[in-house]
Amino acid sequence: MNATPSQHMTAEEFADRKFDFPDGGRWTELVAGELETFEPPDDAHGNFVRTLSAALADFAQETQEGYACFELGLIVRRNPDTVRCPPISYFTTGERFAEQDKLVTEVRPALVVEIASTNDRRRQMAVRVQEYLDWGVSLVWVADTHARKVLAFEAGRQKREYEAHQTLYGGSILSGFQARVEDLFADPKWWRS
Repeated sequence: MNATPSQHMTAEEFADRKFDFPDGGRWTELVAGELETFEPPDDAHGNFVRTLSAALADFAQETQEGYACFELGLIVRRNPDTVRCPPISYFTTGERFAEQDKLVTEVRPALVVEIASTNDRRRQMAVRVQEYLDWGVSLVWVADTHARKVLAFEAGRQKREYEAHQTLYGGSILSGFQARVEDLFADPKWWRS
């Protein structure tokens, strides 16, 4: 379902047709005007999204600042367009919840969360992280479901690794946010019982 090189798909066309793609477009992105579909993620991917989402929701409610969006298409490049759909994007500026009902946006989140859960996602992760940083995203967290650690990337700073026994901090981007890494990877209590 790729567009021909002379007729690259735009971000707007991608949004208009997203639900026509396999699996309702959940694992499809637009890369330099061409469609790219990823393998469906595993349970560990979903568990991390659920757990981090709850922690971010608690943080947002406590601070009354920011909000999370899920699988929102971020237009990181134009002509030809690239739309990345990370599992979580966290916004700290603008009107609260302004991006929540959109399929794609050019508004930059403060934080992007990616999950290296499948081989195709792992292979592209360095490119994805660099695209976000080049676009102006302040902080990118990459959860590695196999190693059970989180990598943190910020422009102009060294990559930081948070192992299972450590606490993930939001730094200056999400001041006051913290979560124990092993808890973020844990199966939900209802899953274990």
